[in-house]
Formats: sequence, structure tokens, C-alpha cells
Amino acid sequence: MKISAVMAMWMCAVFGLVCFGFAFNGFTALPSITNVEDRDLTLGYAWFWAFLGGVAVVFGVLSWMIKEGKLGDPDQM
Repeated sequence: MKISAVMAMWMCAVFGLVCFGFAFNGFTALPSITNVEDRDLTLGYAWFWAFLGGVAVVFGVLSWMIKEGKLGDPDQM
């Protein structure tokens, strides 16, 4: 199954938004957590989801560049 660059770009956008939503949820929950161990776990959880969102953004930008013909061989598209 082939996924076009446009489809990959939109899938990355959706996945990135979901990831950043989970990260935002984790970061905003920090002030209400009193247990230090739970706070550290939540902070790690939030940074993990922020990292995944960053990866999705990078791959989305690469897919957009492929779609625009700025990356790769435009004759094969």
C-alpha cells in the first residue's frame, strides 16, 4: 500500500495535534499534583508526548516538501 505525500502530511498533522494535546494535558496537570513521584512521572509523560509531536511535525514538513517538489525527484511524482 502506498501513501501519498499529501495523505502522509495530513496524517502527521492529526497525529501531531493528538500528541501535543496529550502533552498539554500533562503539563497543565503539574500544578495540581502534590506527590513528588507522581509529578516526576507526569512530567516524563508530558515530555514524551511532546517529543512524539515534534517527530510528527518534522515528518509532516518533510512530506509537505516532497509534495511541493522541494525534496526528492519531482519526475517520479
